Amino acid sequence: MENAVRLELEGSFLDLRRYPRVRVEAPFPCALGRKGLRAWWSKQSPGLGVVFDVSIGGAKVITEAPIQLGDRLTLTLNLPRQAAPMQVDVAAARWVAGQTVGIEFLSFSPASEWRLKKYLSQAVKSLALDSSSAR
Repeated sequence: MENAVRLELEGSFLDLRRYPRVRVEAPFPCALGRKGLRAWWSKQSPGLGVVFDVSIGGAKVITEAPIQLGDRLTLTLNLPRQAAPMQVDVAAARWVAGQTVGIEFLSFSPASEWRLKKYLSQAVKSLALDSSSAR
């Protein structure tokens, strides 16, 4: 189940997510791998994807990899302006719509969590500056 509630108020929708998503300025690449028995049975190499929005709790990814609802995954995120990729040890596909997948992050190291939080805070500041200068 997706960690979001949509509330309709006077004809518009309000998104009440547990973790607010940040729409990334420029989509960035990621690698996806299977975990568990499906990984063991599958001879496929990791799939590639593009991240379009991200939060501390998950991401929206477009990929050609054959991901199914409930699949357990590992993710490697190539966050912008960071020297090395960030690893998500355990993730799950929470919704699938064609080649677009909603992925929930279930487990990552404290260092990866810190890096993602740093990226998100920088992205939010950048968006705030862009919106204030547009006025």
